[in-house]
Amino acid sequence: MSGIALHLMRHGAPARPGLLLGHRDEPALPSEIARCVARAEGLAFDRVISSDLSRTHDPAARIAAARGLEHRVDPDWRELDFGDWTGLAAAEVDPAAYARFWQDPDAYAPPGGERWSALRARAERALAGITVPSLVLTHGGAMRAALAVLFHMEQPHVWAFDLPYASVLSLRLWPGEGAQIVGLST
Repeated sequence: MSGIALHLMRHGAPARPGLLLGHRDEPALPSEIARCVARAEGLAFDRVISSDLSRTHDPAARIAAARGLEHRVDPDWRELDFGDWTGLAAAEVDPAAYARFWQDPDAYAPPGGERWSALRARAERALAGITVPSLVLTHGGAMRAALAVLFHMEQPHVWAFDLPYASVLSLRLWPGEGAQIVGLST
């Protein structure tokens, strides 16, 4: 069995990078959408999936149209909801609260926001729907949650991966058996 190819691509940089965007619908810069489209050129996939936020949806729609493929929108691929911190720079958040969040995002979710376990559960649902070679345009947090699910990683370990804007993480999935990282390109 050869497994199922899964390419997870982080969206391109938004107009205001460095903010905790979460569920806020901030589009990617046009040049960054083009960068995502270019990054997809060498990848093999039969389906394009994205979150419903424009920074992932717009490049996914262009990639799917260029290949004549269906573009499926799945809100489970959204970024973590940062609640009251949405739209703020890290420096604008109470430093002690921010540090507690990064140490234990389940126990110290942002006020009005989402726990890490909820994002992980969304990623697990989304991954269960991957049945053919797919490109998923998503967010850094959702990519990390997918890694946590597939490789049974604890939350602190998923931050060992650098996932810059428009990076691609290529995986091979064996349903019921696990996954293998094939490559990361930045």
